[in-house]
Amino acid sequence: MARMDKTLSQIQAKFAGRNLGSGALFGVGLAAFLDEAVFHQLLHWHHFYDLSTTAAGLVSDGFFHAFSWFATVAALFMLADLRRRAAWWRKRWMSGVMLGSGGFNFYDGTIQHKLMRIHQIRYEVEILPYDLVWNAIALFFILLGTTLFLKTNKQLRRAGAAPDARQ
Repeated sequence: MARMDKTLSQIQAKFAGRNLGSGALFGVGLAAFLDEAVFHQLLHWHHFYDLSTTAAGLVSDGFFHAFSWFATVAALFMLADLRRRAAWWRKRWMSGVMLGSGGFNFYDGTIQHKLMRIHQIRYEVEILPYDLVWNAIALFFILLGTTLFLKTNKQLRRAGAAPDARQ
């Protein structure tokens, strides 16, 4: 293998995909948790599923909350493994966090809010400003994650390394 970039070890390059995947899973879990805690529990703006009774909405919130913690904990186990192997690459991992959280929020704001209509951000208000801010924040995180991802890919190319997709 060619001389590695000073800031990138061979093991980090080998596990670049796992760094990205762990970060993305953590980003999804974190965004889902914050959505659940802030908009569902603290503000009471909506439930995960608002097309039925309040009881059904609360049950759906419970499943949503469980999903968010499952994703977060799984990502942290992956992160612990990366750290144990001395393979954690913070910038690559953070690109995954940004892509995961932004992707989750954009999916939520477009597919769940508009296409499936299972809930809105808020009811009995002019929804457009809420939708615009929600999706703008999501796109900002996606842009930030993409920028970090491209920078880490450039580091990989400069180091003469290619991530192993099986990792």
